[in-house]
Parts: sequence; structure tokens; C-alpha cells
Amino acid sequence: QVQLVESGGGLVQPGGSLRLSCAASRSIFNIYTMGWYRQIPGKQREWVATLTSGGGGSSNYADSVKGRFTVSRDNAKNTMYLQMNSLKPEDTAVYYCNARAGYNYWGKGTLVTVSS
Repeated sequence: QVQLVESGGGLVQPGGSLRLSCAASRSIFNIYTMGWYRQIPGKQREWVATLTSGGGGSSNYADSVKGRFTVSRDNAKNTMYLQMNSLKPEDTAVYYCNARAGYNYWGKGTLVTVSS
């Protein structure tokens, strides 16, 4: 089983930046697909970004975050990141880390609040 712990959430102003981290309890070298999801208040959880390949060879983003968010990971640190730039109030959500390793593993989430 893989335990995932998100961190880096907080309060930021519109247009600001924030980097989220997802620390795994074990090596993520062999985890081919990892990603980020978010749950906006009052809405269902939605997909944000996916990173495929330990070398960062392929990444995909939801239309709502394309050009603003970047997903990456550092296998040596067992950590995946989500760099969020040009944040908007509608980005306010609980962000969840996900890893597909025979099962969908989830962290407990970290809250990002974008507000003036």
C-alpha cells in the first residue's frame, strides 16, 4: 500500500502561485501514472493533471488549468509536485494526490484558497 501526503496548500491572492507536494511512503519509481485531482466546494471531485512515466515524459491537463499548472515528480525524493501559477478564485479547492499502483491511492488532500 502507498500512503500519500499532500502539503503546500494555503491562502494566496488571485494571480499568485503555489506549489503543492505529494510525498509517498515508498518509492514511486515504478508507479507509472500519478496525478492531481481537486474538489471545488459544492462540486464533484474533478481531474486536474496526470503525469505518466517516471521521467516526466508525458503530462496531461484539464482545460481549466492548461498553461497555468505544471505537474512533475522527483523519484529520488518520492515526491510529486503541482506548480500552480496565475491562480484564480475558481481554483479554490481541496487538492488530492493520486497514484495508480494496482489500485487508486489517494492522499487526504490539501486546501488551496485563492482570494483577495
